[in-house]
Amino acid sequence: MPGAMIAALVFTVALLVTTAYFILGSIPLLVLKHDTPLDARFIRGFFNIYYRAAVVTASATAISYAVAGRPGLATGAAVLALLAILLRRMIIPKMAMLGDQIQSNDMDAIPGFRKMHATAIAINIAQLAAIVWSLAVSRL
Repeated sequence: MPGAMIAALVFTVALLVTTAYFILGSIPLLVLKHDTPLDARFIRGFFNIYYRAAVVTASATAISYAVAGRPGLATGAAVLALLAILLRRMIIPKMAMLGDQIQSNDMDAIPGFRKMHATAIAINIAQLAAIVWSLAVSRL
């Protein structure tokens, strides 16, 4: 099925671009002091959009690899989609809670938010590495 494989490659590129774009966009946000509710709200919104985009692109990638007869790559992409759903459910509410604490002048919340931000970036970098590695070893 050459058409299905082309679609799979297109969706893989979309997944790579989505992941890389949000990594490159989120790292500079670490320069923010994270000491205002506006910083927290912006970063939370940024990651919320990323997780939604990751679910869509990873799901499309998984489906297209399944149709192309590549179950290993389909499973890997499906795991990425499920991970994005899980992370969105875990990280976004935690960022919201810490943002509320920042608004109420809880200074302990700032390092916690900063750590959550850095952790989310590290997870995204690991995801990108996994995508690239899987493509390198899969012999497309």
